[in-house]
Amino acid sequence: MEERLIQRLEAAIGRLESLSAGSRSVDLAGGEVAAADPSISAFESLIEGYVGRLSAAAEKIGGKVLEATKVLKEAFSVQKELLVRVKQSQKPDLTGLAEFLKPLNEVIMKANALTEGRRPDFFNHLKASADSLTALAWIAYSGKDCGMSLPIAHVEESWQMAEFYNNKILVEYKNKDPNHTEWAKALKELYLPGLRDYVKSFYPLGPVWNPTGKTTVSTTPSTSATPKAPPSKLPAPPPPPPASLFTSEPSSSRPKEGMAAVFQEISSGKPVTSGLRKVTNDMKTKNRADRTGVVGGIEKEGRSPAFSKAGPPKLELQMGRKWVVENQIGRKNLVISDCDSKQSVYVFGCKDSVLQVQGKVNNITVDKCTKMGIVFTDVVAACEIVNCNGVEVQCQGSAPTISVDNTGGCQLYLSKDSLQASITTAKSSEINVLIPGGSADGDWVEHALPQQFIHTYKDGQFVTHPVSHSGG
Repeated sequence: MEERLIQRLEAAIGRLESLSAGSRSVDLAGGEVAAADPSISAFESLIEGYVGRLSAAAEKIGGKVLEATKVLKEAFSVQKELLVRVKQSQKPDLTGLAEFLKPLNEVIMKANALTEGRRPDFFNHLKASADSLTALAWIAYSGKDCGMSLPIAHVEESWQMAEFYNNKILVEYKNKDPNHTEWAKALKELYLPGLRDYVKSFYPLGPVWNPTGKTTVSTTPSTSATPKAPPSKLPAPPPPPPASLFTSEPSSSRPKEGMAAVFQEISSGKPVTSGLRKVTNDMKTKNRADRTGVVGGIEKEGRSPAFSKAGPPKLELQMGRKWVVENQIGRKNLVISDCDSKQSVYVFGCKDSVLQVQGKVNNITVDKCTKMGIVFTDVVAACEIVNCNGVEVQCQGSAPTISVDNTGGCQLYLSKDSLQASITTAKSSEINVLIPGGSADGDWVEHALPQQFIHTYKDGQFVTHPVSHSGG
């Protein structure tokens, strides 16, 4: 009797060990099964083809362009890991989704960091690459109420953000260096048609989670941008960075800001206009004597100017080719007079100042300035205003191209010789262009550039018209 019982127990234990071994083998093979999925294989082909072509062009350029391209390749590798894990995991809640997307977010922040601070070399390449990576956020789509466009539309909209800088590369290097134009073309084709067609084929309605998969989501895939640090007795890490591309907190739970707060208060029925002041005639811009319509000229000040916390003020010629004007605060008498058409001017981090460029230069770039006035004579290539707020720019001679990007409040004063200038704007508001009147002593005529557009679908394509306002 005891012998038979022992035999039965041994047989049961053998079956349990067999089942346990089979379960472990299934777990170990889970990643391989997911990797063999057609959607994963197609994404690997996308990386090998489109990203491979982009990397080949970057290898020929080197430097910062190669560094940015490696970060982009890392982001696509991280997304492949996330796609594999989608096949193995159940759909998480908002907190779990943010944790799931954290590795991708970290790589995108790494790409954005390459464009920050003083404008680096090949800025357009770095900016195009970093802005394009927001297209990878299509994987965060969780339904029509998640606040995102559908994945296909999200990829297309994200590329439109990057295309502004990508087109600058194509124009700048059209007849100079085919490696740069090849890089720009490869970057565009990576997203259109590359990523767009991939999402259209496999995930038009967002990622497809596994209803019978794991319920927990690990923090970091194998190719994460930030490997785990070994345990040590180091001080506590710094606080987390500000809110980034992905967030676990639903938008409805956060307090409304800006115009959203205004609309929320209007909807509440409160008398929100009770405290507003009436605008009288003497308050209107056209009747104000302090608005002359021309950027102020050189003036001497008795007080000492303030200094920027970002660094010491600079006004110097570097390597004989580039005038650098940095961190000037409250200086209305800045002048560059000894310049030529082969030199460029770069203005960064200045506030409440006026700079005059007396002579012809190759190009002028105004970056991250506030309440800044620029007066120049002629530029050979372009005058660019980027990441600024409340700037006034006056061209006294000629300028073939003027571009305004990510700027709020910009007054452009054009001379008669610069009326043929091509003006490009992107992600900017309150852009006004003033041109001379008909007579020599006539008033300036102000034209507001549209910042809103209407898109209508006609005859198989979208037609875009600027919004025009008329008031009685």
